[in-house]
Amino acid sequence: MKTIKFISALFAVFLSVMVLSAQDTKPLIYKINIKKNIGSTTWVYLRNGLHEAKEKKADYVLLHINTYGGGVMEADSMRTAVINSPVPVIAFIDNNAASAGALISIACDRIFMRSSGSMGAATVVSGDGAQAPDKYQSYMRGIMRATAESQGKDTIIVGNDTIVNWKRDPKIAEAMVDERIVIKGLVDSTQVLTLTASQAIELNYCDGIAENIDEIAHKYLQLPEYTIETYNATFYDEIKGFLTNGVVQAFLIMIIVGGIYFEIKTPGLGLPTAMAITASILYFAPLYLQGYAQSWEVLIFVVGLILIVFEIFVVPGFGFTGISGIFLVVTGLFLALIGNVNFNFDDIPVYQFNQSVLTVIAGLGFGVGFIIYISSRIGRKGAFRKVALLADQEGFYSVPMEPAILVGKTGVAATVLRPSGKVIVDGEYYDAVSEKGFIDKGEQVVVRKYGSSQLYVVKA
Repeated sequence: MKTIKFISALFAVFLSVMVLSAQDTKPLIYKINIKKNIGSTTWVYLRNGLHEAKEKKADYVLLHINTYGGGVMEADSMRTAVINSPVPVIAFIDNNAASAGALISIACDRIFMRSSGSMGAATVVSGDGAQAPDKYQSYMRGIMRATAESQGKDTIIVGNDTIVNWKRDPKIAEAMVDERIVIKGLVDSTQVLTLTASQAIELNYCDGIAENIDEIAHKYLQLPEYTIETYNATFYDEIKGFLTNGVVQAFLIMIIVGGIYFEIKTPGLGLPTAMAITASILYFAPLYLQGYAQSWEVLIFVVGLILIVFEIFVVPGFGFTGISGIFLVVTGLFLALIGNVNFNFDDIPVYQFNQSVLTVIAGLGFGVGFIIYISSRIGRKGAFRKVALLADQEGFYSVPMEPAILVGKTGVAATVLRPSGKVIVDGEYYDAVSEKGFIDKGEQVVVRKYGSSQLYVVKA
């Protein structure tokens, strides 16, 4: 009896192992959803999803695409990742693959579409929806053609003739960008090309029409059984994608510039420094993690900050050290965006270079506007009312009512004057401005004149 029970238990274990082994041998389809406008967040999704698919040894990666397009820079990065993926990538166009979505779809090994799906209309447009200049269209035409060519071709020699059959005709891809390219029977010279599912089938831009993923797996991939997993974006992915958005990056540059300026104008280290450091971390951290910002680019930025601090606290006036610091800070902010390697800009796309320049310039412009606005609000009603001492407050005056008697007198700098600060004359504190260079705390000063409700002093 015991022998029978032992054999039964052994058989059950063996059967369980066989079942688990059978489950493990099912092909794995790893699904990544591309259902937002193409941008920094979708780029994070795709990159992380492709990495996980490789780690899980997936048999296929399926991009579930339904997008009207988005940023060219992110789309180019995504199509490059798809082309270089060691795992075969399949696109399932669930209704829309417009503009950048078309570029990513063409990069996939196989394309399947819903019967109601469409793909194309990849003309580059500016932020206001107007068509971008031809140099941008030229670059987009180039990457669309190169993406189609990456799928390969068959070269057939018939007699003295050489016939090239592209898997995906590059001219079709270019016609999705440039309305001047005519595709006979489909589009004339007045419009860019957008393909329906049936048209894509005829032109070999679609490998089959399917209404769902299960139909793709059974009908086209010939998988009787399969396992499907979906990449689930984390909160960290969302944050990283948000911080690498161009508008957010320009805003962070604005905070960095404003923080540096107001730290120069106020004694000691305080809130402006904390704001500038926090904004710098939020700016560089996601770029560094994505591989855009190199260590030496972050170092350039840090050295620039050190030079500015050195200018504030050590070197009187504003000269070579301060200018060099500002130059290095701006250079570090710019280089971190374009992903160059050791100042090699050969492989940097023109649009990416231009977008990086615009982001930095916009951030600097916002920073100047931020400085002007905050400066105009200091001392007035609202949140900035208590930042400065008001002359009309009862019992408090920034300078005496008869300041002329102070001209010519000697006092002591109560704070560092760079160039504004506080001085002590005849035992009283007064707002003062240094007429020449910075004056350290404790140095003797001479009052030269009075104006604009403050004293003008020089070193004794």
